[in-house]
Amino acid sequence: MKLSGFAVLVSALLPALCYGFAGSSVSALLKENESKVSKLKDIAAQFSDAPSDDIFYLRYALSTKEDDEVETQLKETLSWRSNEGQDICTAAASAVEAAMSGGKWDNEVVRDSAPNAASVNKYITPTQCLTTPVNSGDLCYCIRAGKIDDNALMNEVSLEQMTDFFLYCKEVNALVANMRSEQTDKLVTVLTANDLSGVKLVGGSADFRKALSAASTKANDLYPNLSGPTFLLNLPRLLSALVKIFTPLFPDEVRKRLKFEQGPLKDVQDLTEISPNGDASARALFLKQIDALME
Repeated sequence: MKLSGFAVLVSALLPALCYGFAGSSVSALLKENESKVSKLKDIAAQFSDAPSDDIFYLRYALSTKEDDEVETQLKETLSWRSNEGQDICTAAASAVEAAMSGGKWDNEVVRDSAPNAASVNKYITPTQCLTTPVNSGDLCYCIRAGKIDDNALMNEVSLEQMTDFFLYCKEVNALVANMRSEQTDKLVTVLTANDLSGVKLVGGSADFRKALSAASTKANDLYPNLSGPTFLLNLPRLLSALVKIFTPLFPDEVRKRLKFEQGPLKDVQDLTEISPNGDASARALFLKQIDALME
C-alpha cells in the first residue's frame, strides 16, 4: 500500500535540517563572516550571472560544513543557476521586480511568470498555496497538498515541469527573504506550514509527490540557511500514528525543528484569508498560532 499522505509528510521534513541564527543582526553576521563572504564572492566571479548580494553568500558562509564542502556546494549551485536552472532564476527575478514595481506586491505577476503557468495555475492557486509574512519578520510558506487535484494536474505536466514550478516558488521566496533581510537587518527564513487536512492516505499522483520531494531535496542544496521550522498541521488520525512511530528515528536536530499541531488553518477555508489583504481576524489568529509554535 502506498501512503501518499506519508510521502508528502516525508518531503516536508527536508527543510527542517537547516539552522537558524536568531538574535544576530545581518550587519553583525556579515562583519563576523566578512572574509568567508569575500572568498565565496571571489569564487563566484567565474560565473557571469552569479548573484551580487552579500546575503546570498552569507547563507553559505554560515554553514556548519567544512569550507571546502561549502565552496563545492556554491560552485554546484552557481553552475545550476547558469545552466538548467537559468530560466527558473531569470523568470523569478523578473517576476519579483515586476511584482514590486507598483509599490505594492502583485502576486498575479509572480503566478503568471511561473514555469508552465497556464497548466499549473488551473490547479494550484493562492487558495491552496501561498507565502505570507509573520510576526517574527520571517516568511511562512503554506501549502495544502490535500486540496490540490494532483491527478488532473499531472495529466497536463510532467514530473520535471512540476519540479521546476516548485523550484521557481522557492527561488521567489529566496529572493524576497534576502531583500527583507537587507531591509530589516534580520536574517529572514522561510517557515513551512504544511496543512495535511484532506490528504489522501491511498492514491493520488505519485509523480506529484516525487516533484514535491525532488524540489525540496534540490532546494536544500541551492538555498542553505533559508528554511526555518516545519509545521505539520492537522494530520489525519492514521498519519498521526505513523508520525509517532517514525519521528523518534530522526536525528535530534530534525526533531527539534519539527512541530506537530492540530488546529492552525483548520477553520480557514481559503488560504488568502490569512494574507495581509485577507480576513483580519483569520490572519490575527493564524499569526498568534504561528507565534505559539515558534516558542
